[in-house]
Amino acid sequence: MRKLINGEHIDLGVCYYPEHWDKKLWPEDLDRMLEAGLKTVRIAEFAWNLVEPREGVYTYAFFDEFLNLAQQKGMQVIFCTPTATPPAWLTEKYPEVLNADIEGHLIRHGSRRHYNYNSPVYQEKCCNIVEKMASHYGKHPAIVGWQLDNEFNCENDQFYSESDTVAFRKFLQDKYDTLDDLNRGWGTMFWNQTYTDWNEVYVPRKTNNNSVNPHEVLDYYRFISDSVNRFAKMQADIIRKYAKEGDFITHNGMFSNIDYQRMVRESLDVLMYDSYPDFGYELDTYNPDDPMKDRKWSRNLSEVRAVSANFGIMEQQSGANGWNTRMEAPTPRPGQLTLWTMQSIAHGADYISYFRWRTCTFGTEIYWHGILDYSGRENRRLREVREVAAKVGRMQEIAGAEYAAKVGILKDYDNIWDAQLDRWHARVERMSQNALFTAMQQLHTPFDYVYLESHTTVESLKKYEVLFYPHASILTPERMSLLEEYVAEGGRLVMGCRTGYKDISGKCVMDCLPGLAAKVTGTDIPEYSFVAPDDGHVMAEWDGEVFEAAVFNDLLAPVGEHAEVLAKYVSSYYAGTPALIKNRFGKGEAYYFGGAFAPDTAKVFLKKLGVAEVYSDVISLPETCELAVREKDGRRYLFILNYLAQSAEIVLKKSVRNLWNGEEESGKCEIEAYGVRVYEIS
Repeated sequence: MRKLINGEHIDLGVCYYPEHWDKKLWPEDLDRMLEAGLKTVRIAEFAWNLVEPREGVYTYAFFDEFLNLAQQKGMQVIFCTPTATPPAWLTEKYPEVLNADIEGHLIRHGSRRHYNYNSPVYQEKCCNIVEKMASHYGKHPAIVGWQLDNEFNCENDQFYSESDTVAFRKFLQDKYDTLDDLNRGWGTMFWNQTYTDWNEVYVPRKTNNNSVNPHEVLDYYRFISDSVNRFAKMQADIIRKYAKEGDFITHNGMFSNIDYQRMVRESLDVLMYDSYPDFGYELDTYNPDDPMKDRKWSRNLSEVRAVSANFGIMEQQSGANGWNTRMEAPTPRPGQLTLWTMQSIAHGADYISYFRWRTCTFGTEIYWHGILDYSGRENRRLREVREVAAKVGRMQEIAGAEYAAKVGILKDYDNIWDAQLDRWHARVERMSQNALFTAMQQLHTPFDYVYLESHTTVESLKKYEVLFYPHASILTPERMSLLEEYVAEGGRLVMGCRTGYKDISGKCVMDCLPGLAAKVTGTDIPEYSFVAPDDGHVMAEWDGEVFEAAVFNDLLAPVGEHAEVLAKYVSSYYAGTPALIKNRFGKGEAYYFGGAFAPDTAKVFLKKLGVAEVYSDVISLPETCELAVREKDGRRYLFILNYLAQSAEIVLKKSVRNLWNGEEESGKCEIEAYGVRVYEIS
């Protein structure tokens, strides 16, 4: 059984860089960590030179010394592969390992993540360093897990090196087999883009108006994900040869153009995430009118949970953010370190590792503060970490509990990537995703993101009473068959405008819209339009409730005896035209809404469908507090998180057990600024 994220306990740790500090500090640092309740350290993700200072020359003494000390002190270690920062001797001798921008300029040594995944030379050198490190350190008793690289696709999620073009051609040859099939798939007849030789095909390049063939770009994003996943598996396969039984393999991060579901299936035992809610207060982008701010990180955590039901946080905010070149955010206020830790645990994290122990005194991240400031003196944040450790110690029974949600938001990577390259798709998707999250937060409706994959079953969908699939521009017969089965067996499916108008290659279909979704939704779309600027906010009415149909409007018509018009537009030239259709399909219902969801619109849907305030019989709380729920062995654990600088009043309508003091509580309760409560209800 693995030592962390094993369903039996919740643990705390910290990121540490022994290479940044005099060795005389190591024993004191480890002792202070352990005293504060931090029992695991992550090390070595940027330390290639400490094992291979020159090509083919290896030395293991540095980490041998640290690992032996960690074992002596009783400290567990997560050891990292150092492939995020290739050393200068490597990039100087082999410049082909470097990434390039879209104009072909190389991304030079001096920062991090300056490599490309597809360089044969880089793959060889990475295999070599991972083999050397894993074979030497793999059996060390202090090590409990391995992290692959660091934050795949952070800083840069697109790759334009010569090696990428070569690998892209191979990816396309495997997918399409012939150039004729590629030309059909990409619609290259448009603008005379037809290819007659594979050597004419490149990764996207600089063009007039930066308008690149959209079907090429969609495949390019798929290619990037494939490249990352092959690179991860290459390392994981080596580590598994040498790791001890029970030692896990993980990766940290959730970045663009990566299919993380595949990464977990092929390479990882568990996924971890780097959580920095302080970005909600970043100086350059701070919006005082945004009701979510740091609360938006609950959305990110929900994304992680969609990949790994119980996960870890490899880097949890503990100090001010900032590089010397970008990112400026304040020091966490009293209580926020606890709040953000509990935010992670509330959403399924069973391991929290703070970034970092000491704030570095040199380099780009000199303003990215850790628990301790430059001097290492005792401070408020360290005292708060101790308090967190004490609280976590009293809530161990939650370990392994699942996040409890009856509402799901469906996603798939084809539509995620299509919305990155297609402005029409992006506008509706961005509006609805933000609105659904905000509405569910403010109406205290716990939800999951649910990814539709080839192995997704109807049984996995049936746990949700309502599924939102806001703007599935790309639909496939397989996904629609699954959703039809879900609805037929009693589920309720909600779809929004711009559904079903593209095929898997991103080409528009010639079917009557909403294409493959027409059958289950009982809907026809004779006409559609962006909301014109001089229309202002187009509104619709549903049983006397008026709400916005934002951004884009499909003008609807019901089809079939079970299709019922629930709402009509009440503004613009199409006032009186159906805006929302409900279709009875088997035992369930499908809803087609002709707009994108604004926050108040999403609230109307949640209320009408009976999934708002789902714990209102237990608790009443203001919109400014988040409610998250985990469930285990028939017991439910309610997390109440107050994100404001003012206290909040909640009302407990039933007697509940406070996990931190063991006392039964009911009635009115005041939660302090940035405060948290964790209750058990049976």
